Amino acid sequence: MQRPSRWIAITLLMLVSLDVHAAGSASISPFSVSYEVIFRGLNAGTASLTLQRDNGDRWRYESRNEARGLFRLAFPGEITQTSVFRIDDDVVIPIQYRADDGTESTDKDIALNFDHAAGKATGVAERLNVNLPIESGVQDPMSVQIAVMRALSLGQTPTRYAMIDKQEVKTYEYRSWGRERIATPIGPVEAVIWSSARVGSNRVTKVWYAIELGYVPVRAERRRGDKLEWAMNLKTLKSSAK
Repeated sequence: MQRPSRWIAITLLMLVSLDVHAAGSASISPFSVSYEVIFRGLNAGTASLTLQRDNGDRWRYESRNEARGLFRLAFPGEITQTSVFRIDDDVVIPIQYRADDGTESTDKDIALNFDHAAGKATGVAERLNVNLPIESGVQDPMSVQIAVMRALSLGQTPTRYAMIDKQEVKTYEYRSWGRERIATPIGPVEAVIWSSARVGSNRVTKVWYAIELGYVPVRAERRRGDKLEWAMNLKTLKSSAK
């Protein structure tokens, strides 16, 4: 069986529950959500996500991906990613990022700490030391989606974001694809569609953000050129007040 390419990259599509208020501000609320994951036409497994308060003004955003059927041969363990972040003046500021491929080996694990005062991110990514200079606005693979959804909720236009990917800082560009009304297990929703792609790459991720649900993604897909690599579809969504 061919190993699916970078299953852990699926969680770049994670979401946050947003409450939009007057005066151009937005707040986030704890939530629990699940998706069905389709890889090259096959039901590959599920992804579940939670957002909860951490300490003080910090939030903890966690994903858990579990493979199904033949895909468990390549990914027998539960893949997790966790981002700890805070929000200052509507800016998402990552503090800590962890990724675990669900095996006893640490070959694919990532542990990064952000020191914004010193302007650097340090840690270990796939057993290689990381010591990167960072600028204001840089995100980790999960906090970047929170930043995008907050921008949409505030009526802003996402254009590009810098994100740490293992030992590098990469830039992703965003493009609007209009609106579409789509069916979901929780009913039909009106969604805005945005794509993101790393500068110089032919892999494009497209996400459907449900307007009336606070821009929660209800569908996502990634293509390499014209070829669909994987898709995610919403199964359940629960949110709670702060």
